[in-house]
Amino acid sequence: MLHKIINLTVKDVRFPTSLEKHGSDAMHTDPDYSVAYVVIDTDVGMKGFGLTFTLGKGTEIVVSAVKTLAGQVVGKSLQEIVSDFRGFYRLLSNDGQMRWLGPEKGVIHLATAAVLNAVWDLWARAEGKPLWKLLVDMDPEQIVSCMDFKYITDALTEEEALDILRKAQEGKQQREDQMLKGGYPAYTTSCAWFGYSDQQLKQLCTDALNSGWTKFKVKVGADVEDDRRRCRLIRQIIGPDNTLMIDANQKWDVAEAISWVSSLAEFKPLWIEEPTSPDDILGHAAISKALAPLGIGVATGEQCQNRVMFKQLLQASALQFVQIDSCRLGSVNENLAVLLMAHKFQVPVCPHAGGVGLCELVQHLSLFDYISVSQSLSNRMCEYTDHLHEHFTSPVVIQNAHYMPPKDPGYSTEMLESSVQTHQYPEGDVWKRLMDK
Repeated sequence: MLHKIINLTVKDVRFPTSLEKHGSDAMHTDPDYSVAYVVIDTDVGMKGFGLTFTLGKGTEIVVSAVKTLAGQVVGKSLQEIVSDFRGFYRLLSNDGQMRWLGPEKGVIHLATAAVLNAVWDLWARAEGKPLWKLLVDMDPEQIVSCMDFKYITDALTEEEALDILRKAQEGKQQREDQMLKGGYPAYTTSCAWFGYSDQQLKQLCTDALNSGWTKFKVKVGADVEDDRRRCRLIRQIIGPDNTLMIDANQKWDVAEAISWVSSLAEFKPLWIEEPTSPDDILGHAAISKALAPLGIGVATGEQCQNRVMFKQLLQASALQFVQIDSCRLGSVNENLAVLLMAHKFQVPVCPHAGGVGLCELVQHLSLFDYISVSQSLSNRMCEYTDHLHEHFTSPVVIQNAHYMPPKDPGYSTEMLESSVQTHQYPEGDVWKRLMDK
């Protein structure tokens, strides 16, 4: 498994999703779903593919950051990296000069995620396993060796992590078999993007119900009366027994969030997602405390910058649902730490997905979480949107509103070369046509 890395390339790939309002919410009204797409080449011909997700403008900045990190990767062998993965994670995330741009947050951390995602993909391919299976088959000591415990030992020590993983060894095979047979539960966000008309919303919700979906999320936050109307409409369509979640995408101040969500309580949302600034731990705690008597939880995490902030959110009882993101945190390495902290604090993990490739990636982490960490599906589900999967060589498979475990080796990160070429920005054919109009 030497696989010496001889080259790293990165491309700016964008999809004009803003044209049809896909992905629109109260704060991000015109997203063009995009990725900084990384390819690692090795001396034996095997490649690793990685990405991080953006909304269009600024992807070129992430691409530039990836190029800056490339020198830390090229020339190393896969064996050298994974034999001290914690050390390699620190090499990328704590370079003495580049950490000034973070540390472990913002553009430089998105770039770190893209590079590390490619390394994990390469490792899984070298082992001939899908990423979730690579993780599930590791012993607890190897899992822990991939994690950086710096700054979180007041919430989770290495010994505690080992204890959690060792206790979860019992019944692992049965849980794996269960996932292979029935898959991991999902919810859909595709029916109620902010820019969708009522007619579109009605049709999409009806179609989703007919396809077996029982858990739905709606975007809120621009106008309280319009939110009440849309939530009432969706609740009427999906019925009283199916699950509804609402998502404000950071729209409100703290007091405003409490008042606004209280006015939507009659529609019985399971959670309010991202009610305020993703950096406001104490604000989330105040919102959580105020909404608890209404039976509404707080969910956040898709723009939580690192494991340290997740630690504080958990310590402050500021969230009732942890939403990890496969491309916001420092790849699998940092997500492992958050999964284990969430388990210790007994908070369910319901990952953020959607965008470009996020569903493909994060399904692996949910499968590992259930099989090797949480051992529970109570109040757990993984987000799904039905956009842009056709651009991947191993797209997600959904059956009866469940993610079916990927079978192909790797992290499901490889895109079709034809899609990369036609959507590369600004020289791809899709963008040339749009710019010529």
